[in-house]
Amino acid sequence: MTTKNDVGKWRFSLLPLGAIKSVVDVLEFGAKKYAIDNWKTVPDARRRYFDASIRHITAWWDGERLDDESGLPHLAHAICCLLFLMWIDENPEKYNANSESNN
Repeated sequence: MTTKNDVGKWRFSLLPLGAIKSVVDVLEFGAKKYAIDNWKTVPDARRRYFDASIRHITAWWDGERLDDESGLPHLAHAICCLLFLMWIDENPEKYNANSESNN
C-alpha cells in the first residue's frame, strides 16, 4: 500500500462550506437576474463593486442579516463583490478589455 502525497496541495477542506454555499447562491441569483459572468463586463466595476460591498457590510453591521431583494445574506453579497474585485485586480488585461472605465 502506498501513501498519498498531498503535501503542498490546496486544502479545500479548510473552507467553511456553509458560507461558500451562500456565496454560490448569490452568484446563482445574479446569473439568473443578469447573465452568467455578467459581472465581468460591468462598466466602472471597481468603484461599483467596492461601493456595493460596503453597502452590504454596512447593512449587516446595522443588524440586517438578509438582503431584501434576494433574501440571501448580506455578507455573502459582500463576499461576491470582493471576489469580483479580486478577479479584476488579478486579471487587469481581461478587465480592461471588457470595461469602459477601471477607476
